[in-house]
Amino acid sequence: MRILLDECVNPRVRMAFPNHEVRTVNEMGWRGASNGRLLALAETSRFDAFLTLDQNLCHQQNVSARKLGFIVVRVPDNNIRFYQPLFAELKTPPKRSRPAKSSRL
Repeated sequence: MRILLDECVNPRVRMAFPNHEVRTVNEMGWRGASNGRLLALAETSRFDAFLTLDQNLCHQQNVSARKLGFIVVRVPDNNIRFYQPLFAELKTPPKRSRPAKSSRL
């Protein structure tokens, strides 16, 4: 599975996906792209899932028309220690992240 981490997500979250290909928006050179453009780039680059902190993304974008799965995470701070309790849930994204679906953690 190919997973794209939004630029607002701590890049160390990739540790939650040891058997998946994980890239960040910054690594892809897409920093600063609007949400619509970013999602289009992710789809054309064949990402399967997009992990973000943006709680409004699913309301601002027509996710039902997207080929990506969405994982929206809520943490009080971007420090990796706040993500770590979610790692067990994040380790199985294929079950929760299907095209045009969103999951909130």
